[in-house]
Amino acid sequence: MSFDYSLDFPNTDFRQHPELYRVGKGEQGVLLVEPYKSEILPSWRFKTPDIAKESSEKIYELFLAYLEQDDFVGADMARKFIQMGYTRSRRYANHKSGRKYKQDAENTSSKKEILPYEVDPVKAESAAIFKAKWLLAKTNEKYLQLLAKHKQMYEVN
Repeated sequence: MSFDYSLDFPNTDFRQHPELYRVGKGEQGVLLVEPYKSEILPSWRFKTPDIAKESSEKIYELFLAYLEQDDFVGADMARKFIQMGYTRSRRYANHKSGRKYKQDAENTSSKKEILPYEVDPVKAESAAIFKAKWLLAKTNEKYLQLLAKHKQMYEVN
């Protein structure tokens, strides 16, 4: 099932109601699902490789702690923040402004023009740091078991 954006996110505690959580694709819901967003977001940074290393390690520790508690939703949210560390730092590595597409009021076509690449090796290194942790998280055996269990219990029509 796809991520359900119709839920009352500000008033839903997903630790108390894991049955409402849908994994979705990629990073869907990463900035919505509480209390996990508030627990993980303060640690999410990627400006420099040192900051990215510290951030990715802290979030990965949270990921492991959630797994230790059999808290799939928390683990999945931590995995999403790690993935977002990779994708956002990769975006800034490719586009200094962080914007991938040209902002053009004149362009009303559905096809967006991609801005030229400006390689930033510092952000690329930050991306590589997050990518390594993301690969560890998404292939973690216990995570995969809890993912399958969650989908079986809650995401089957």
